[in-house]
Amino acid sequence: MSLTPNRRMVGVVLLVPVVVTLALWAFAWPAARTAPRDLPIGIAGSAPAADRLQQRFEERDGAFEIHRYDSEAAARDAIEDRTVYGAVVVSEKGPALLTASAAGPVVAQLLHEAVSAGAPAGTAVPVTDVVAAPAADPRGAVLSSSILPLAIAGVAAGAAVTLLRLRGARAGAALLGVAVAVGLLATAVTDSWLGALTGDWWSEAGAIALTVLAIGAPVAGLAALIGTPGIGLGALLMVLLGNPFSGVTSAPELLPRPIGTIGQLLPPGASGSLLRSVSFFDGAAAGGAALTLGVWAVLGLAAVLVGGRRGTAAPDTAPTAAAREPALAG
Repeated sequence: MSLTPNRRMVGVVLLVPVVVTLALWAFAWPAARTAPRDLPIGIAGSAPAADRLQQRFEERDGAFEIHRYDSEAAARDAIEDRTVYGAVVVSEKGPALLTASAAGPVVAQLLHEAVSAGAPAGTAVPVTDVVAAPAADPRGAVLSSSILPLAIAGVAAGAAVTLLRLRGARAGAALLGVAVAVGLLATAVTDSWLGALTGDWWSEAGAIALTVLAIGAPVAGLAALIGTPGIGLGALLMVLLGNPFSGVTSAPELLPRPIGTIGQLLPPGASGSLLRSVSFFDGAAAGGAALTLGVWAVLGLAAVLVGGRRGTAAPDTAPTAAAREPALAG
C-alpha cells in the first residue's frame, strides 16, 4: 500500500532530524571523549627506575597497557611490529621517549605530554620518532581524510549496481571492477602524487581496492536481499557509523568503549589500520584488518549472488502461471 502525500511529508519531517541527530552523536561523541584507554606502550630499562615509571602510568587506571622490554632495541622492534605505539627508555640519564608518528600523530603527542609531565622540572625529554610519518604528510591528514571518500565510493558502487539493476555475476563483476579502478587511482593520488603513503605501491592499491569492495558489496548485497532500503541501511552502517568509529584520526584506543572495538570490526576502521600497516610498517599487524575486510567482501558478494537468484526466479515462473490461466478457464 502506497503512502499518501501527507504521510510521506510526516515521514520526512520525522526521519531527517533523527538521521541528523544520529550523525551528530556518532561524529561528536567520540571526538568529545578522546582519551587513552588501554593504550599499548612499552617501558624499557633497569628494573627499579622502570618499575617506578610503570607505577606512575598505572596510576591512571585503565589508560595504558604496559609492555616491559629489556632493552631499547627490543622496544624499537615492538614499535615497528605495531605491538605498542611508543616506549619510554629509562637510563641513568633519565627517560627518553620512542614514538611512531606514522601510527598516529595524536598518540605520539599524547605520549610526549605524559612523559614530560612525569619528568623532573626543567628536564627535557629526548624524543626519537622510530617510524615517522612522511614528510609530505607529517600530521597524517591525507590518510585520515581518505577513509570517508573510500566509504562514499563503496556506497556509491553498491547503489549504482542496484539502481542499474545489475544482478548476480554481473553485479559482482561491476563491484570488483570499481574496487580495482578506485584502488589504482586513489593510490596514484595519495602515493605517487601527494607522497602521503610511502609503502609498497601495489600493496596500498590492494588495500584500497579491498576497502571499496568490502563496503560496496555489502551495500549491494543488502539491496539485493531487502530492496532499495538496503542502500540506506548500508550507508548508515558504513558512513554514519563506520567512519567516526574508525579511529583513523587518532587511534581506536582513544575512543570510548566499546566504540573503538566496534569501529575496527567495520570496514572503514579496518581500512585505516590496514593502510597504516602496509604504508608505513611493511605490513606488520595487517592480518587482522585484512581478514575483517575480506569477510565483509565475501559476505557482501554472497548476498549479491543470492539476491540475484531470487530476483530472476519470479520472471521464470511468471509465464508458467500465466499459461495455466487459459487452460483453467477452458
